[in-house]
Amino acid sequence: MGSLQLFHSFSVSVSPATNLRRPLNNGRVSACLNVDVEAPNPLKMKSGGSKEVIEEEGKVLVGTYARAPVVLSRGKGCKLYDPEGREFLDCAAGIAVNALGHGDPDWVRAVTEQANVLTHVSNAYYSIPQVELAKRLVANSFADRVFFSNSGTEANEAAIKFSRKFQRFTHPDDKQPATGFISFTNSFHGRTLGALALTSKEHYRSPFEPVMPGVTFLEYGNKQTAKDLIQQGKIAAVFVEPIQGEGGIYSAKKEFLQALRKACDDAGCLLVFDEVQCGLGRTGYLWAHEVYGVYPDIMTLAKPLAGGLPIGATLVTERVASAVAHGDHGSTFAGSPLVCSAAIAVLDKIANPSFLSSVSKKGHYFKELLIKKLGGNAHVKEVRGLGLIIGIELDVSASPLVDACRNSGLIVLTAGKGNVVRLVPPLIISEKELEHAADVLHECLPALDSN
Repeated sequence: MGSLQLFHSFSVSVSPATNLRRPLNNGRVSACLNVDVEAPNPLKMKSGGSKEVIEEEGKVLVGTYARAPVVLSRGKGCKLYDPEGREFLDCAAGIAVNALGHGDPDWVRAVTEQANVLTHVSNAYYSIPQVELAKRLVANSFADRVFFSNSGTEANEAAIKFSRKFQRFTHPDDKQPATGFISFTNSFHGRTLGALALTSKEHYRSPFEPVMPGVTFLEYGNKQTAKDLIQQGKIAAVFVEPIQGEGGIYSAKKEFLQALRKACDDAGCLLVFDEVQCGLGRTGYLWAHEVYGVYPDIMTLAKPLAGGLPIGATLVTERVASAVAHGDHGSTFAGSPLVCSAAIAVLDKIANPSFLSSVSKKGHYFKELLIKKLGGNAHVKEVRGLGLIIGIELDVSASPLVDACRNSGLIVLTAGKGNVVRLVPPLIISEKELEHAADVLHECLPALDSN
């Protein structure tokens, strides 16, 4: 074996038959592979400024993201900072992920303590944090059982598979069991081919077609068309967001969800609530569907559950779970001890009734404040939402306002057709910080006149 000597007092053994795909040290590799090569410095980028990071990103990452020209290097509470020390008030929360803000001490303690004990074992074995998290989710929801994954789209993929398996399980003699799905306008369920097929925006789907067949899109809120299609007996499940996040912060009406529940019960198909963005305390209720008093057969979760670490969860009733057998689905990384320990810390804090009450109170205050400060502007059509998931609908593109806010130290998002400002701050945000956010939005409204 040859030895590749590196500057930093360590060596890498390389077989003479190794295929070096890219020459090391600008191509200066000797035949005996005993050439000094400068080891990469993992701290180099950390000391660089925003401009350097942005330039380097463009050289090494696949260009799937139209990023804002900001590098975020650290955070604390509801504040974020770039490498130059500039401060931003975070009203995006990593797209509704960082429910407890940045650096929550209980979350940090849970993660560091678990990392010192056990990080990953795979689902070939049992692990205590996974069981404990599942017990908490079951105790605090309609569900009887939980399947863990790594993201919202994976949670919805599991729901798709469970729904089709349920139909085959409950109709074993039916040669053509129900396999279709209903989704709705303005929906967003993820970017894998199954979840993407349930996502209404055509520009997300069209580059990758054919996606999963069998999905029918109906108007969000139209009870009768949904009922008529469900009654035909060919629908395995109905997927619906009680409050649409990506679609523009549209809330379902109680009568609509009640009608879906009854139609599904009558036809023997499943009702799936996607609460990836609107669930886990964001509405001021632990689950958004509690607002309506309508309960699903399956609920999908993800974004805020582990406070910034990747997790997804598909919650199901015993009736659905009974259709799923060993080997029907799985994931290598899902439900790891590390991520589940983080999620326990998040869930325990958010499920506290006083915490949920504070979210409800702050959400109401923020919405009223926004209506008062922004409602008189000709471009503002509506301020809507529940709890701390709020949308400001405009009659023009929201991008100039989002850019102006960012330049003024406030981070917000767009939604809908690009004409909605989406506000999903950490649930710990203070009223003083909400007042500051409303002031910045008000001060930046003139940016819309440039449209």
